Formats: sequence, structure tokens, C-alpha cells
Amino acid sequence: MLALQRPVHIARQLALRASAKSSRITGAGYHDYVRAETSSGNIRIPLNSPKVIGVANDRGNRGHQEDYYGVAALSLDPWELQKTARKNFKEVWDPTLVSDFMSRQVLFVGVYDGHGGDLVSKYLKDELPRLFETSHVKDIPELYDWIRSLGGYFKRFRGGVLAPYIHEPSPETLIDLETRATLTFFEVDRNLSSNPATQSCGATASVALLHSLDMPATPFFSANKLALTVAHVGDTRVMLCPVKGGKAFPMTENHHADARVESIRLRRMMGSSMVTDSFGESRWMGAVANTRCLGDLRYKKFGVTPEPEVRTKLLNGEEWAYMVLVSDGVSSILSDDEIVDLARYAPDPKTAAKKILDFSQELGGEDNATVIVVPLAGWANRKGEDYTKELREYRRIQAIGSERQRRM
Repeated sequence: MLALQRPVHIARQLALRASAKSSRITGAGYHDYVRAETSSGNIRIPLNSPKVIGVANDRGNRGHQEDYYGVAALSLDPWELQKTARKNFKEVWDPTLVSDFMSRQVLFVGVYDGHGGDLVSKYLKDELPRLFETSHVKDIPELYDWIRSLGGYFKRFRGGVLAPYIHEPSPETLIDLETRATLTFFEVDRNLSSNPATQSCGATASVALLHSLDMPATPFFSANKLALTVAHVGDTRVMLCPVKGGKAFPMTENHHADARVESIRLRRMMGSSMVTDSFGESRWMGAVANTRCLGDLRYKKFGVTPEPEVRTKLLNGEEWAYMVLVSDGVSSILSDDEIVDLARYAPDPKTAAKKILDFSQELGGEDNATVIVVPLAGWANRKGEDYTKELREYRRIQAIGSERQRRM
């Protein structure tokens, strides 16, 4: 019996790989719904439902909106996802034990905070899911040559996670999600480089990728074993809220010139070019607040890189209630703990996102602001104390009558 099963198993592997290769070529896999398998068949669940993913955004008192976001279900090579699970979590996940479409399904959630105009952030909204799907290892050598041509900081750039693939890799070579994210972020800058406006226009970005490792597979909101990959540049933020309450678990760190990771990177490659302005804020080259971002091409040779910081975490879905992504218009006003506490007992993700946005504006937030709340398997079992309630009430009272609140 085992001798008969093994050829079938291998045949299914080959079929899945061939199908994955085909989907990379067409690039038409991403969509606005997730699939789920039930006893009566497959169903599609729309991602824009307020009960599936909650979104709230507002332009504040700015003249126009530069914040954008994206939510999609990607279709990625299941063998690439297997490689990622093995590398990051030492997990044995076999895509041949999962239906074809479920083995490929990855939830993509991104928040993009534009500055100097909306050209870059809007491009990310329109194109980033497609680029994540269609980026291919064969593109890396030519991309690396373009990166080196930026000069300055990038003359000494050795490729980071792209380094193993910069010399004519085989088209069949598998990469992992960290490499895919890095490749995609650099491709964004190359694609935009032909537009002169991107010399002084840019965007920070956080992208969260959720892939179920359950066998049989389940959607992100019910997965017991969930692989999370976060690719991040700038000061947008991603955080997790545990079911049992307590502090937020941050998945990102702001990429400011005085941040630990950034100060080490920049001083090692560029020396010291940090200037503190009259408000006490650190600026790289006296002008740049975020030392990692997409766009802002005139600052690339001075070390402002689109290379994302990638962090991963294997989630036991029942231990985590939800994930929150916010732009700087929210995180500059509220702490991570205040953000997750505001969402803790909301009846649905949309209400949770709106509560966070409304409170940041009540305290005088003026910037474009975006909040995305993604429920996880522990959403229905949220518990624990609202630890920041008294602090928020104090801050609300202090804001009454302030110059910024009177605009509301």
C-alpha cells in the first residue's frame, strides 16, 4: 500500500509545482476574498466585510489624503511557503496534504503613509499585491545592478538576503517570503525611478502576510497555527493583541535615525549625519525623518533604503485576539497599549478600527490616519483588563479646550 501511495504523493508534488510556476507567470492570482472549505463545499468570504477586516481612515485637517492601504488574498508558490515555514519556525508543513488553492492562500494587509504627495503611497495601493505575486528570483541580478547604480551608500551594498541570487540563479530556485518582500520593495523603487516626482515624494509602509499552517487548511481568522511575516519600512506600525490581555506585542520598530538598528546601520556605512531640529526630533541629513522608506530617491545614496526589516512569528491562533496596523497619524498620538485596549471589546473589527481612529482625533490628531484591525482565532474569547482606561480618560480631559481639539 505504501509503495502505491508514494508515486501518487510525488505526482501531486510535481503537479503543484507546475501549477505554482504557471501562477507566477500569469500574476492573476490575488483577489478581494479568502476561500474556506466546508462540508458542503468551498465558499468565498469577502475581505471588505466589516466583520472580516475592519478599516478606518481619515485625512484629518490635511488638504488631501496621502494614506492608503491594501487588503488582498495572494496566491503564492506553496513550496516557497513551505521553505519559509521550515526556515523561520522549523515547522514541517506539507502542501500536498492541503487543497491546491488553500495551500497558496496568503492574506496580504498593508498600510502606506505617504509624504511629499500621494504618488508613492497610491502606487503601493494599486500595485504592491501584484508585485508580491509576480516578483521572481530571475529578476534579482538585473535589479541588483540597478541598486548598485544608485551610488553612495549602495556602492557598498552586498545585497542582504538577495546576495545568494545575484549571479544568474536558476529560474527554478525557491526563495522565502523575506527574500520576496525585499525583492518587491526594491522593485517598487526601480519602477518609480523614471518619474522625477519620486525624487522628493515617498511613503513608509508595513505589510503583514498571514499563512495558515493547519492541515487541513483554514482561513486566517480561524487558523490554529498561523505563520506571520511582517515587512516594514518607516514609522507605520504593526502589533498583536493577546487573548488574555496585557501589553501589545509589537512587530515593528520605527526607522528613525536615532533608533538602535538604524543608527548602527547608518554610522557603519555613512558616518554621522544626524541633526536634531528645534523640536528635538532627529533628522538624517538634516531633512529625513524616516531612514527606510519607498521613494525619496534623491536620498537613497545617503542611506535611505527601501530594504524592509522583516520579522516573523508563529502564532497559536487561539492565544491571539487580533492584529492592528496603523499609520503615523495614529501612532504619534497613541501608544501601542492604548491602541490594543481601545479595540479589546469592540463588537466587530470595523468598530474596533473606528474607536482607535476616533480617539486619536479626539486628542487632537491632525495628520492623515489609517487603522486596520485583523481578527484572529482568539477574537471571540478576548478577556483581560483595560489597563490604559484611566490614562486615556486623563488624556481626554487634558485635551479639552486645547487649540487642536477646538477644530473638531
